[in-house]
Amino acid sequence: MRRAVVTSAATAAGVVLLLSLKPHEASGPAPVIGSGPGTAAGPGTGSDVSEPSSAPVPSASSSSSSASASASGAVRKVSGDTVDTRYGPVQVQVTLAGSRITAVDVVRYPTAERRDREINGSALPILNREAIAAQSARIDVVSGATYTSDGYVRSLQSALDRAKG
Repeated sequence: MRRAVVTSAATAAGVVLLLSLKPHEASGPAPVIGSGPGTAAGPGTGSDVSEPSSAPVPSASSSSSSASASASGAVRKVSGDTVDTRYGPVQVQVTLAGSRITAVDVVRYPTAERRDREINGSALPILNREAIAAQSARIDVVSGATYTSDGYVRSLQSALDRAKG
């Protein structure tokens, strides 16, 4: 009888320890998920994630020269605000040719948990395609990625506002 109690207690302790283990998290910065050249059109192809570029990101102060660039139709990149969501920050960078959106790169998005990476790996390319098709921030949220979608739309709108002003 005594042996059964000790065995049960040891088994329960072992189960608790196993359940308290955390999965391995990815190290390093999250890759940029973009819609520009060199990225695939759809999720799941393995090439819809590109490495972050070392090009400087334009700031709000550099957007004042953007107005004259838009008149000539020059290609420029404008960064949106970093929007804090429940699961982490979201920030986009929009590539514009004149006033037309040609690409959207998501430079920051939640990646802390494995599930975050799964959801955003499929949701962000969809949001990128929607933004390019709509040519605005008036896009639908992706089911299952509501918080990221909301952060994406708010960051995209701030980038488009910067590009106009």
